[in-house]
Amino acid sequence: MTEKSVSMDDIISLCKRRGFIYPGSEIYGGMAGTWDYGPLGIALKRNITNMWWKIFVDSRDDIYGVDAAILMQPKVWESSGHVAGFSDPLVECAKCKRRFREDHLDDKTKCPDCGGSLGAARQFNMMFKTHIGATEDEASVTYLRPETAGGMFVNFKNIVDSFHPKLPFGLAQIGKAFRNEIAPRDFVFRAREFEQMEIEYFINPKYWESTFEDWRTLMHGWIEAVGIDTSRVKENEIPDGERAHYSKRTIDFEFIYPFGQKELYGLAYRTDFDLSAHAKGSSVDLSFMDEETKEKFVPHVIEPSFGVERTLLAILLSAYHEEGEGDDARAVLKFNPRIAPVKAAVFPLLKNKPELVAKAREIYGNLKLSVPQVMWDDNGNIGKRYRRQDEIGTPYCITVDFETLTDDAVTVRDRDTMKQERVPISNLLARITKDL
Repeated sequence: MTEKSVSMDDIISLCKRRGFIYPGSEIYGGMAGTWDYGPLGIALKRNITNMWWKIFVDSRDDIYGVDAAILMQPKVWESSGHVAGFSDPLVECAKCKRRFREDHLDDKTKCPDCGGSLGAARQFNMMFKTHIGATEDEASVTYLRPETAGGMFVNFKNIVDSFHPKLPFGLAQIGKAFRNEIAPRDFVFRAREFEQMEIEYFINPKYWESTFEDWRTLMHGWIEAVGIDTSRVKENEIPDGERAHYSKRTIDFEFIYPFGQKELYGLAYRTDFDLSAHAKGSSVDLSFMDEETKEKFVPHVIEPSFGVERTLLAILLSAYHEEGEGDDARAVLKFNPRIAPVKAAVFPLLKNKPELVAKAREIYGNLKLSVPQVMWDDNGNIGKRYRRQDEIGTPYCITVDFETLTDDAVTVRDRDTMKQERVPISNLLARITKDL
């Protein structure tokens, strides 16, 4: 059996054809850097975020979930430094007028599209500016948040006052962020609207090194658990002079995409920069009294940061396989069953036989009571249904045939091995949920 490597064209084509991801505003010609998620795409995203929340929030007693507002008081972004410094170097072509990020260009003097001359770089703030209220003046200016961390830092005192946690403890949030990227590209890897899964873990600075290593290990565990190919993940220790000004140590977890080795996740030791900056900007005391040591200090922060879309793309690239040749060729997404958007598909062998359809519908309805992500499929012959389900990553296909009417058993076909086995209907739920 032969297998070819996956390209971005393969993934983009599959995502549109099978209802994972569509270009944003496509019937109007689209809008760069925006993407719409179809039924399978949103199911995959929710499975990823639900699994992340279960691992990092629900299964722990030291992490508190929050959901902060997207629109925040603009002084938040002034204190954090985003208003003054959240920018990228922009260059413009004198000939075609297209704009590019200078740090993404190999030749910083020549336009990569038309060959024209590029002008001098200028800093471009990536925050989306908007106005609150009926008037549009400087007093009404605010921003769509460029990251989710700010909402957690400004809620630090609320959580301490409400729940009286002991150090170390963390806040977790899954939410949208927005960046006015100069040149969005590489499918959903770099978009103007995206989703983050982030934790701000507050610690006594005496223990930052061991806590950093603990989170490093946890992030590797997540990468393996969610089904990302670990052989394509590399750590990049960011050296002095290249880290963000607030960071004392940063590791980027990078994934080998078809367009190069790029950042997947980040782990940063942000020291006490954020709480100190917001304490100064708001004139509110954000220090913490450690009940055990009786010390009062501003906690430091370890930040593990995960991008939902980059996770989804890395999973798709890790799961995608093309196997076989000729009539035996198939494209298959070998998802971890826990994050597969469809867990099982139910078929009647023939859709024009009422007795088979009725029995298959009964089985389908019963399964959906316990496993909502079950699909009904009676379109085309069995071979075409198998190939279609392989391509969307369904772990199990369940066929109701004439024997089912007499032996109360169905044929279950495994996605990865393509082997088929006869399973009693009474054991069916246990069989398809054993890996979920």
